[in-house]
Amino acid sequence: MENSTQRKRRCRKGVIVNILFAAVSIPLILLLYFSCEKEFLNEKKFSEEMQREQEEESQEKMNEISYEEEIEEVVSVLKSDEQEQLQQTAKLAAEECADLYKDIKVLDTTFYQLEQRTKEQRREVVSRIGGLGFVSVSKGINMANYEKVEIFYSEYSDGKDAQVTIYEIYGDGRFGCRTFLYRAGKLQVYYVEITWQEGGVPILSHTSVWDLEEIRLTEKGYFIYTNKIKISHGNLREHYRIKPLAEDCRALTEKYISGLSYIDYNLLTVDWNSSNVEEIIMDTMFGDIYHMHTGEYLKVHGGRVGAEIFEEIMTIYFPITVEQLHHCCGYDADSDTYECDLFSVRPYAPFGEVVDYTENEDGTLTLFVDGVWPDYDSDYAFTNQVVIQSYEDGTFCYLSNVVEQQEMEIPVIKK
Repeated sequence: MENSTQRKRRCRKGVIVNILFAAVSIPLILLLYFSCEKEFLNEKKFSEEMQREQEEESQEKMNEISYEEEIEEVVSVLKSDEQEQLQQTAKLAAEECADLYKDIKVLDTTFYQLEQRTKEQRREVVSRIGGLGFVSVSKGINMANYEKVEIFYSEYSDGKDAQVTIYEIYGDGRFGCRTFLYRAGKLQVYYVEITWQEGGVPILSHTSVWDLEEIRLTEKGYFIYTNKIKISHGNLREHYRIKPLAEDCRALTEKYISGLSYIDYNLLTVDWNSSNVEEIIMDTMFGDIYHMHTGEYLKVHGGRVGAEIFEEIMTIYFPITVEQLHHCCGYDADSDTYECDLFSVRPYAPFGEVVDYTENEDGTLTLFVDGVWPDYDSDYAFTNQVVIQSYEDGTFCYLSNVVEQQEMEIPVIKK
């Protein structure tokens, strides 16, 4: 039998063991507790994030649904048989051009992404469609049968029901057929798009309908229409030049003016010549001049461009020296680079078109340019006289500019 002393020892040993066990267990229990709590919090956080993402996704879907419902709520003023007739007419017109599309290349069969067509290929299609009696147009090409748009606008202005269809040939050869309608006091567009399969087989891509806020035909021949809502890949206000522009003026526009901006730098917005050329040289203009010279878009690293290419191009296109460029263009001698700020294409910006020109006795060319600003219903916003010196290698130099305000205030660009 255990005596009292032995029982005391055993009891003390048990107490010590229990104490030691508790000392080890409690931190372990606390560790497990806080691990579970952390896991719970993580799960809660994850759950909240998932819930938030689901709510955002749900909201996006609701927005999409709301947008679709807004589109679906637009009921065409055309009867179903009239819509089918417009679709069939567009497809038949395209079939008349099938031989012009035998070489068409489909780059993506899922979305029928097509290879770009040349300007001459598009011109031939515009001519063919025009020969069938339809209104047709493409970028940089005069509209065929534009008089029908004038008749439509005249009837609309008199409050009469009217409609006209414009066949626009896109850069990749697709047909965008917009039928402008005025019926029972309502302005609408009914749109039919025709795309192509290889071998020159036209197919109906899709149709849509939307309301217009207003239309306007300017004196110079710009048909400007305002959509009630922004259409996919479009703007609220869009336009066609319906009256023809002389081919020589169109060619001069494309070569000398189309690549320039009225809002990113002041080449076209202030008076200047060789005596004050430094005032118009800005770090935002080199990208456009580079593109005109090379046909490629400039890639800039760190907001700077190498001095060699910068100086080579700028001294060709402007009456300026390298020393002047060093002074006015943020030149850094240590890196031998210039500041260069690239702007992306801005919507609603005005653009210039050459409406006349004079060949001067000294071999220079004076271009008379009208600033067109469709977003403000203006085809005569301001006028420019730009003097050009052309060289045998195809390059040229901007020698001077004189600008005058007409219907709109001239944009002010701070250097």
